[in-house]
Amino acid sequence: MITKTVECPGCKAHISIEGDPGEKILISCPNCDLNGYYTIPGAKIETGSVRIEINNLTKTYKDVKAVNRASFNVRKGEIFGFLGPNGAGKTTTIKAMLGLINMNGGQVKINGLDITRDGVKIKEDLGFLPERVSFYDNLTPVQTLNFFCELKGADKSIVPILLKDVGLEDASNRKVGTFSKGMVQLLGVAQALIGHPSTYILDEPMSGLDARWVKIIRDKIKMLNEQGATIMFSSHILSEVENLCDRVAIINKGKIIAEDTISNLSKYLHMKPRLEITIKGLNGKVPDVINNLDGLENIYVKGDSLFLTCVSSLRSKVVTTLEDAGFKIIDMRTFEPSLEDAFVKLIEGDT
Repeated sequence: MITKTVECPGCKAHISIEGDPGEKILISCPNCDLNGYYTIPGAKIETGSVRIEINNLTKTYKDVKAVNRASFNVRKGEIFGFLGPNGAGKTTTIKAMLGLINMNGGQVKINGLDITRDGVKIKEDLGFLPERVSFYDNLTPVQTLNFFCELKGADKSIVPILLKDVGLEDASNRKVGTFSKGMVQLLGVAQALIGHPSTYILDEPMSGLDARWVKIIRDKIKMLNEQGATIMFSSHILSEVENLCDRVAIINKGKIIAEDTISNLSKYLHMKPRLEITIKGLNGKVPDVINNLDGLENIYVKGDSLFLTCVSSLRSKVVTTLEDAGFKIIDMRTFEPSLEDAFVKLIEGDT
């Protein structure tokens, strides 16, 4: 079971839904009553099937443990988010996973193969986007991708299709040295797609990009996953991770401090939903009857809107208490704890 937060296309309200990968779910927006369907992304995850296994991975620079006995798994067919603040060890972990830097300890297996013994074989079926993408400035995108096709032994006829897929079709004959950062990033995504790998590791694929480029990469990740690919990506954009990922791992100071679904992280941290109740004529004053209820937190009023935090079981009691006291409730919305809330609480608890 996967929990997703989706955005209503009508009123932009956030709606929490649950379902299995590939399941088509009917959603009715509680705010504007708009109905629609949403398909939970991802292929059906096979029980016990793991694509990436990281066990006690350690990387030390002089006296600093950049990665400290990190362990986590990425399951077959899922989109897995890898999160952490700047300097937490995300990129170092990814480089060590791929054999780009030597590990001081631990084991990495991808598709059942050990990176230290079978690195070449692993990379034949792996798409990788580094944090800082760099290509030869004097080559065109076509020449660049042709070069990578030769390195990977892939058919060059795929190159025009790849450029069209990432939105670079009209720039296919320009020199890469004239490209913006976003265009170079998209070319990096096209490079990672060569050979139709079953597994992708993307390091900050959306970092520093405007909304247009982010949408292209987001849609590409969804499409690849729907076709059965397993995708692990690191990101600072928590909203994208929340909308795309089945599970996440959070790293801080080189240590994995959490690995779970977003909803389970919220439960583990005992995070409570936030209510917004619109009451006619409230005029910025907290109702006295609310102050007498146990279990309410963070109560404040803005205009005719009352905001408070409480466990789900108290919601009906709050509404009943207000109505019995003569308050006319015009609207009520519930905001479930977000990935950003969980991320901040975990990081603060680890400092």
